[in-house]
Amino acid sequence: MTVLLFQVVMKMLLCCSLALLLVLSCLKDVKSRAIPLSSCSVNVHTQELQKYYSDIRSDLLAGDNEIGTRTYTDVFTRLHQEGQMCCFMHLLMRFYIERVFSSYTSPQPINQRCSSALANAFVTIKRDIHKCHCHCGEETHRKIDSIHAEFTKLQVDTAARKAMGELNVVLEWLEGLGQNPAS
Repeated sequence: MTVLLFQVVMKMLLCCSLALLLVLSCLKDVKSRAIPLSSCSVNVHTQELQKYYSDIRSDLLAGDNEIGTRTYTDVFTRLHQEGQMCCFMHLLMRFYIERVFSSYTSPQPINQRCSSALANAFVTIKRDIHKCHCHCGEETHRKIDSIHAEFTKLQVDTAARKAMGELNVVLEWLEGLGQNPAS
């Protein structure tokens, strides 16, 4: 069973890598924002991420049956402590890659391509953040744990759709980080 799961994951990673190459080839003229972290900065193509998200947003919101549940409450506040932005961003990208994108499926192929493009971009961001050698504090882990806790309250497919629907919160946060170096 473990070998089969490993093979499936490897095939998914290969597909994601190919999709990433396709996305990156389309991004030649797209400007990226440098997001300053404690020990380095990470370039993020926020406009492109927003475009992919806007292409699937109406489908995501139409399928959201858990209106009262929110994955993000106050997790984006007070992240400026001693380099915790780097750690938080790394753990958030990891959450989306491992739990959300891997669980989300759309019946519409165009939406699946957009979500794959978003996933590939998050993989790239996470890889770049990994080079920063972030240090994580207890409060940052608590914030990420709260996101995981909200996610696990719902069935996996419902939780993935909910987290995808709330991706606008993450994208707006990233956009703000790229505009304000003091963040």
